[in-house]
Amino acid sequence: MAEKVVLYYFNGRGRMEAIRWLLAAAGVEFDEVILTERKQYEKLLSDGVLMYEQVPLVEIDGLKLVQTRAIMNYISEKYNLDGKDLKDRAMINMYSEGLMDVMEMIMYLPFSSDLKPKLDNIQKKANERYLPVFEKALSGASYLVGDSLSRADVHLLECSLMLEEKFPEILSKFPNIKAFQGRMSQLPNISKFLQPGSKRKPQPDAVYVKTVMAVLKINL
Repeated sequence: MAEKVVLYYFNGRGRMEAIRWLLAAAGVEFDEVILTERKQYEKLLSDGVLMYEQVPLVEIDGLKLVQTRAIMNYISEKYNLDGKDLKDRAMINMYSEGLMDVMEMIMYLPFSSDLKPKLDNIQKKANERYLPVFEKALSGASYLVGDSLSRADVHLLECSLMLEEKFPEILSKFPNIKAFQGRMSQLPNISKFLQPGSKRKPQPDAVYVKTVMAVLKINL
C-alpha cells in the first residue's frame, strides 16, 4: 500500500492551496504537517529537504518535492490532469499560468497595506485581461482543453471562487465561467472538497499572517 501524501505548510492557503485542490480533484487523500513554530522550519532546513529553503514541501511516492509549479506538474502527470498530448499540455500550461498570476495577486493581499488600489488593480485585470480568455474558451465547451478534466479546469474553479470572495458580482458578465463553476462544483471529488470540514483552507486571517512572518522571520 502506497504511503499517504504529506504536505508541509502553514494552516492557510498561500502557495499550497492550489496543490491541495489538485490532489482533491484527483481523489487523493493527504495528511498535513502544519508549521506553527520556527523550530519546525529549521528542522526541515537541517534535514536538507528544502532545496531552496522554501515551502511548500510535498512527500509523495518516496520523493520530497519543492517549488509549487514542479509539485503541480508532478501531480498533474501522475493523475492524468495534463491532457492527452503535448499540444494539450501547452494549452493547459498557458491557461494555468494565467490563473496562477491572478491567484498570486490575491495571495499577497494579506501581507499588504493600502489594499484598495491593489484590489482595484486585481479587479480590472481580471475583468479585462484574464476572465475574457476563459469565457471565450468555454463557449460551447465543457472543459478548457479537450474533453476531460485538466489542472487548468481545477485552477479556474479555484480562481473564480477566490475572485468572488473579493468581488461577489465579478462573474455576472461571464456566464460561461459561472456555468462552468456550477458543473465543476458537482464533480464528486470537488464537491467533497468544497464541503465544511474538508482540508480546503479559509481566507487568510491575522493569525495566519503572523505565523508565516514569525516562522520565516519576515519583516514587512
